[in-house]
Formats: sequence, C-alpha cells, structure tokens
Amino acid sequence: MTLADLSRIGALVFTACCLIVLGDTAGKALTGAGVAPVFVAWTRFAVAALVFLPFSGLALHELRILTHPRVLMRGLFVTGGISSILTALQTEPIANVFGAFFIGPIASTVLAVIFLRERPSLLRVALLILGFVGVMLVVKPGFGATPGIGFAVLAGVFYGAFLATTRAIAGLYRPRLLLLSQLLVGALVLSPFGIATAAPSAMTASLWGLIGLSALGSAAGNYLIVQANRQADASLIAPLIYSQLIAATISGVLVFGDWPDALALMGLVTILVSGLGSLWLVRGR
Repeated sequence: MTLADLSRIGALVFTACCLIVLGDTAGKALTGAGVAPVFVAWTRFAVAALVFLPFSGLALHELRILTHPRVLMRGLFVTGGISSILTALQTEPIANVFGAFFIGPIASTVLAVIFLRERPSLLRVALLILGFVGVMLVVKPGFGATPGIGFAVLAGVFYGAFLATTRAIAGLYRPRLLLLSQLLVGALVLSPFGIATAAPSAMTASLWGLIGLSALGSAAGNYLIVQANRQADASLIAPLIYSQLIAATISGVLVFGDWPDALALMGLVTILVSGLGSLWLVRGR
C-alpha cells in the first residue's frame, strides 16, 4: 500500500468520522431539547432513506439483495448502535459518550480476526490497545457508572459488529446499495417506536433542521466508511476511527461548552499517536 493510498484512506475515514460526529451533535441537541431519542433515530434513518433513494441507482434485480441475511444483520447492528448512542447522548457529555463508544474498534478487530481470518501484526494490535488506553484516559472516573455510559458501551459493541460485517460484505455489493439497505432496515424496524413517540406540534423549524442534519451527516459518514472498508482491512480502519473522539471533543467544546481536562487531553494525544502509528506501520510494509 503506497503513501498516496494511505493518505486517501486516512482522509476518507477522518471525513467520515467528522460527518458522523456532526450528525450525533445534532442528535444530542435534539434530545437535549426534549425530543425522544428513538424518534431522532427513526427520523435519521427515514429522512436519509427518502433523500438518498433517488440517487442510490437501485435496480429491480437488486431488491432481493436487501433481504440477504448478512445485509439485514448489518442493518440491525447499525440500527442498534445509533439508537443506543442517541439514548446515551441524552444525558451524557458527547466526549464521554464517544469515549465509552470506542469499545467498538476493539470489538471490530476481534470479530475480524475470528470470522474474517484477518491477522493483524502484534505491533498493530499494540497500537490499537494504545488507542484504547487513550480512550480510558478520556472517560476515566464514572466509566460504566451511569445508564447513559452503559448505552454508549452497548452502542460501541453494535458498531464494532457493524464495522466487521461491513468489511465482510463491502466487496460484494455497491456502496450505495449497502448504504440504502441500512437506511431502509433502520427506518422499518424503528417506525413503530418512532411513530409512537412523534410529537409534530412540538417540532419547530430549527428542530426539523437539526433532524435533517442528524440524518444526512450520519448517512454520508457511514457511506464513506463503506468506501474505506473496500480499500483496507478492518484492523487498519479501526484505529483511524478513533479520530471520531477528537472531533467529538471539539464539538463538545464549541457547541455544548464541555472542556476536556488535562487527563482527557493526554488521552486525545494518545489516541492520535495510535492512529498515526497504525498508518506508519502499514506504510512500512
């Protein structure tokens, strides 16, 4: 893999992470305004599906692909992850939520080793663990002590399974088809709960704008993750996704006024070293 390839993949993943954090920042603002997390999750899938469908290039013969077990499973994983993280964001600072959420890349790598027979080097595993240590420095006291953080951990497990499943089928189907499949699965599965918690009379124009931002930011970010998984192993993608935590911390400062302390900053630097080290390792092959 050339330096140009690594730079392209790194930029792709970083852009995806920023878009996903943008969507979750809008989601936190919505739940903070009293909108039910499950309604935010449902509209995230439904709005994105409606907007994306005309551009998906869906052909009639591809409809059957939407019912394939691994495609459905992938859609259920991302549905569970988004629903859980939006529930966590309702009560917890965004940086703490993403800190707990980063059990995901560890889970993704373990699943890729077990089911996809990927064999990351010991040094790459060490760098992944280093990134996780950085996450612990950010999360520190209170990890797992509140229901919100518990939902964030659950979201991370779902997301790790989603990443591994994406890696398994990314080369089999078009990226736009995979994105459409997860949007449709999420919209259908969550529709009974979303409709039950809907309160249209309480929704202002600004809240509907945040719903659009939540949906499109998340969808665009996950589309780029699919593209990245077509070009690199899950064990390489996983450390790079730690950049989400950096974006989440910046978002927390700028949007919600949550400043990280010195220990949290140390954790962010550790995570950055982990990601850069992983890129360096692959470049040196």
